[in-house]
Amino acid sequence: MATDNSNSTYETYYVPESSKFPIWASLGLSLFMIGLANALNGIKSGDGAGGATIVAILGFAILGTVLFNWFATSIRENHQGLPSAQLKRSYVLGMYWFIFSEVMFFAAFFGALFYVRQWAVPWLGGEGGRGSSNILWPGFEAVWPVIANPSDALFVPPHESMEWRGWGEALGYLPMWNTIILLSSSVTVHFAHAGLKNNNRKQLIGWLSLTVLLGVVFIFLQAEEYIEAYQELGLTLDSGIYGSTFFLLTGFHGFHVTLGAFMLSVMLARSIKGHFKPEDHFGFEAASWYWHFVDVVWVCLFFFVYLY
Repeated sequence: MATDNSNSTYETYYVPESSKFPIWASLGLSLFMIGLANALNGIKSGDGAGGATIVAILGFAILGTVLFNWFATSIRENHQGLPSAQLKRSYVLGMYWFIFSEVMFFAAFFGALFYVRQWAVPWLGGEGGRGSSNILWPGFEAVWPVIANPSDALFVPPHESMEWRGWGEALGYLPMWNTIILLSSSVTVHFAHAGLKNNNRKQLIGWLSLTVLLGVVFIFLQAEEYIEAYQELGLTLDSGIYGSTFFLLTGFHGFHVTLGAFMLSVMLARSIKGHFKPEDHFGFEAASWYWHFVDVVWVCLFFFVYLY
């Protein structure tokens, strides 16, 4: 604490030293996105991924290295007691805004799905006096999901849509099981948080380990779902608007689950090493907030993509 001549007390605000981490992170992210975009375009056009894949891997490696060292620096500073209360509040606000940006990200895709289902497809079918059933091709039926395409040369139609019950005897009801798994993981991470606040290290590590395991199981089952979608149902990214919206929503969510599981894995490793205190564990809280967020997104996705 620092005190002025008027006997007023002010909190010392810790200002980190200048860092090159933001510049390197921007470089890595730029290389990753440029390489990934060119690789996907090359695969789509039939030219192959070529050197674009190497650029994407290089960018991802740079970004991962920067983030690892950046967060490690923040952890060391926190253990040294350098961050002030105001700086810690800025961490909280930063996480709030990050999750809000993710909400807007998914809102855009859900909005696109809503527009297509509620307006675009019915209009093309002639509803509301905005067109006729022959706008696209004779016999077009304005029903969702759109699985009847005019020609395989334009879009390869799927054999059937993906239902919440799943498919096959061994993997039946898979989307429903994934929902149960992800919702259960929200409960287990809550129990882990309760153990941390009660200074019960055994409860923290046990329930957090189970949460990470459930996240891994979810990712595995979604991969199985994609394999079946491509091989058995013929549902791919080239299956028209239904295929593109299905894989964009479920794919981006799967990526976020993967990221969340990685974050919780780091929190688990830190917990085993003895990090976190009942009164100081924002790193764990931020990861748990993010995990609850991906759970809520899945509930919305399960309802609007699989059920409704």
